[in-house]
Amino acid sequence: MSSQNSPEHAPVPDGAEAPEHPDTQRPHVAAVVEDRVLAMLAAPLRRFGWTPHVDAYTGYGTTTRVRVLARVLLAPRNWAPPKADRRGFRNYLGIPAPGEPVRVTIGGTTADVVADRAGYVDAEIDVALAPGVREVTFAPEVGGTTSGSVVVIDDEATFGVVSDIDDTVMVTAVPRPLLAVWNTFLLRTSSRRPVPGMSALYRDIHARHPAAPFVYVSTGAWNTSSVLRRFLARHGFPSGPLLLTDWGPTNTGWFRSGPAHKDASIDRLVEMFPQVTWLLVGDDGQHDPDIYRRAVQRHPDRFLAVAIRRLTAAQQVLSHGAPAPLPDEGGSPDPDVPTVSGPDGQALAHALERVLGRASSAP
Repeated sequence: MSSQNSPEHAPVPDGAEAPEHPDTQRPHVAAVVEDRVLAMLAAPLRRFGWTPHVDAYTGYGTTTRVRVLARVLLAPRNWAPPKADRRGFRNYLGIPAPGEPVRVTIGGTTADVVADRAGYVDAEIDVALAPGVREVTFAPEVGGTTSGSVVVIDDEATFGVVSDIDDTVMVTAVPRPLLAVWNTFLLRTSSRRPVPGMSALYRDIHARHPAAPFVYVSTGAWNTSSVLRRFLARHGFPSGPLLLTDWGPTNTGWFRSGPAHKDASIDRLVEMFPQVTWLLVGDDGQHDPDIYRRAVQRHPDRFLAVAIRRLTAAQQVLSHGAPAPLPDEGGSPDPDVPTVSGPDGQALAHALERVLGRASSAP
């Protein structure tokens, strides 16, 4: 058995911002200020009886090694997660507990890890597990135990889907500041609209390849994970791990790089599942075409196809202020990895029909 806290260290692809390396870089002034403010807030809360609570996220892994994900927050002693629909801003009402020791137990194996400066637990654990959804528990030194889950991918699975969320499966127009605030902080889960036809496309892919993992990679904040999980379930999308990010200051600047987060997340999936060939799904409102192009250039034999949802002119304006897609580097990075596009799930399903046929023998 081995475990490690696993920040996203990865080679820097061409055109991407360097990810932060917390062990080797001096913290940015914004991170220093944030740490001090949080420490000032945490001290009186602990005196009032607040204790560490673990917000567990869905991890993933193989039958021999899994990645577990969670965040440790300070909460009132009898706090319980809300089950009802709520406005987005409530997901940000929490104080992280940095450096908190946490005991992780899965499949009879126990590992002791430590939360990072933002309270996140991101660790890989060697453990023998059967394929399927497996329970994992997180126990801080003080406070109650929280149960989460890990999706263990079958060793025989040879096909999977990596999907963006914003404007790919859910209409958000996130990059425009006022709409970003509205969508993230004010809307309830039930107010969010799915992109037409995308859930039907994903359900069809899942029916053809029931062992295929679906992994949702987004630059959205981890605070919204419960909202996104409910949205995906409500609209019939296949379940799967969410790989989100932290919006707060990092060791390199005021905010984490979204493209670097996606680059690192895709590289990590490719490394952990060497037998899987992936379908990449995104939209042309921001950086997905370039991110996916770089992924194919780095791993040309690991992707079956790239599918890009085309936003309308009005949606492009909402997304980034211009009535046309953002410029990209042009051209397919590899003739054996086709790129298809369409305005919705139905159009993408038609465009992918021939491509997905090449994976019809996958479990």
